[in-house]
Amino acid sequence: MTARKAAALVLGLSVCRSTLAGGALKPGDAIPMGDVKMENVDGRKLSITDIAGKAGTLVIFTCNHCPFAQAWESRIAAIGNDSAKQGVGVVLVNANDPVAYPVDDLAHMKERAKTAHFEVPYVVDETSDVAKAFGATRTPEAFLFDAAGRLVYHGAIDDDAYRPDQVKQRYLQNAISALLAGKDVAVKETNSVGCSIKFRNQQEAAK
Repeated sequence: MTARKAAALVLGLSVCRSTLAGGALKPGDAIPMGDVKMENVDGRKLSITDIAGKAGTLVIFTCNHCPFAQAWESRIAAIGNDSAKQGVGVVLVNANDPVAYPVDDLAHMKERAKTAHFEVPYVVDETSDVAKAFGATRTPEAFLFDAAGRLVYHGAIDDDAYRPDQVKQRYLQNAISALLAGKDVAVKETNSVGCSIKFRNQQEAAK
């Protein structure tokens, strides 16, 4: 691990926690607030229903500033871009309050989408209501739904944010592979590891 990554990890751990949100959606739950339109980095207004794929739908709550989101960013891009080509609708959602973290505003999202090579929508949850409906509390936090819109996986991207070469459990990728193969997802829930979502209109101090 480089000194820069080590420093980021210390910072991340000081403001971030691991949690399996008690209020989060459970396996089998339907997509909430699927028709709510959110602004994409390309200016379009999109809902989760709009991007839903024939094979399933992947919603990842993420942001720009969080060290954990940054550490997983290239993997989120790779998984999202590849899944979209295989019939899974993918959307990345930023529910953070840009007043609390200006780098999470739309202008910076547009820049980040380019540098991270996101080929999937990266949208603004401008009220944080979509995140709250999902019970999402962390960035990043993944929710994978099947073709019928029922949750089959919720949790972390994998088991090692800062050391991709030492990942042993590729939770999200494994769930997507099972979904595409028509198989049951073996691991349906894992701890979401990341920064707390800075819900809009609350401007809570980092936890």
